[in-house]
Amino acid sequence: MQLLGAPSVWATTLLGLAITVLALVAVWVKNRRGANYPPGPFPLPLIGNILHLDFNNFPDSLSKLRTKYGDIFSIDIFFEKTIVLNGYDAIKEALVTKSEDTSDRPSIPMFEHVGFHNGIAFNRYGHQWKEQRRFALYTLRNFGMGKKSIEDRVREEASYLCSAFQDEEGQPFDPYILLNNAVSNVICSIIFGDRFDYTDASFQRMIHLLRESFELASKPITQFYKLFPWLMNVPGPHQKHFQVIRTYLGFLEGIIQKHKDTWDPSIRRDFIDAFFEEMEKNKDNPNSTFSEKTLLYITADLFVAGTDTTSNTLRWSLLMMLHNPHIQEKVHKEIDRVIGRDRLPTIEDRSNMPYTNAVIHEVQRYGNILPMALLHMTYRDTNIQGFEIPKGATIIPNLTSVLKDGTIWKKPHQFYPEHFLDSDGKFVKQEAFIPFSAGRRICVGEQLARMDLFIFFTALLQRFEFYVPDKQPLPRHDPLFMFNFSPHPFQICLQVR
Repeated sequence: MQLLGAPSVWATTLLGLAITVLALVAVWVKNRRGANYPPGPFPLPLIGNILHLDFNNFPDSLSKLRTKYGDIFSIDIFFEKTIVLNGYDAIKEALVTKSEDTSDRPSIPMFEHVGFHNGIAFNRYGHQWKEQRRFALYTLRNFGMGKKSIEDRVREEASYLCSAFQDEEGQPFDPYILLNNAVSNVICSIIFGDRFDYTDASFQRMIHLLRESFELASKPITQFYKLFPWLMNVPGPHQKHFQVIRTYLGFLEGIIQKHKDTWDPSIRRDFIDAFFEEMEKNKDNPNSTFSEKTLLYITADLFVAGTDTTSNTLRWSLLMMLHNPHIQEKVHKEIDRVIGRDRLPTIEDRSNMPYTNAVIHEVQRYGNILPMALLHMTYRDTNIQGFEIPKGATIIPNLTSVLKDGTIWKKPHQFYPEHFLDSDGKFVKQEAFIPFSAGRRICVGEQLARMDLFIFFTALLQRFEFYVPDKQPLPRHDPLFMFNFSPHPFQICLQVR
């Protein structure tokens, strides 16, 4: 009997010894970071701190850990050393004051698998990123970003959008597709030199693909790609995400090919033509970063950046008008007093419309579209608020900790436009208002987004009164986490004013 039991005893002893060794190794790894490494929960071997994280609501997990470990803390996501920054001071120091130190991007196998590391958003910090971001900013400005020429396009598109809303004839409808189509058309006019009709089936298909891509990107399986990259080559239902992205890229490749077939070097129609010019200028430069592959992924980045966040914010704005009819009424009154109902709003009207401007800013603060911005990575060793952060550490700027900070905002978890108004009703800029992130990686299209939001929102509220369909409860106003924060699907009714 003793001999029969011996293997079991030995197996138990060996298992206990193995666990002890792994625990000691984990402690050693953690301690070797240095005494000034940010605190955080103890990481388990192999999986790190993933048991502390809810991948269905990742931002909420970070907020809970902050209450225990402070404004700067560390977590391990599998083998990845990650630093979470909370509060305006910590985020400003990291992304603005020490932007050179924190402007790199971590490896994201899911995006690298389909080539997005060749664009701007997910490219590593270096020569290619600097050259392409500089070119993108310069070219977007040349095509009117922040200028009167693009404002005219936005106003024209706002007119199309209002007509499409009115065609719903007061029946309940989901505004998602129409808002996406309208906002997309503004960036399309710059990149592609044209807009798409709201009935264009192929374009609507692409908008659906983008939405599906965000949904699939938030699935738990994506968190395992970094630990098990071979999963991306294994057949299975998870391959649907890559199929969706490739279909989206195929749509863009078709547009780029049409431009290539009709390109005339003497005529610059749009961003794609400008990129072809740079390719031609640099064709003999072996170090040039201008190629058709780069063009494809930069186009993909700009299209997503110029569509999703702005259209999402507009959805939040309509949702907030449903929940706050008294605020909608105040916006109506200001529009009638400043603009009237006979002309479309212009960006110049904004300075005379403090309440409407405050409402739009509060929508961005409350909606908190990108609660964690995009991940950063330290380009070199740095020190943030006394903590030593090594080169190669992933940085999560927790924008929620700023946009919902109770020490900054009077009612952080309520929709309260007065956050941006003084006692005289004048608009007040808030330094902690950072929905576009900050520093060198700040959103390329911030100026365009601000213009889109003001003109589209004001044009819609100028023309319509929005209300909840009969016999339906108020739609949910808690966020849906799909790589970003978006409203749950909802329907609206409208009445022409």
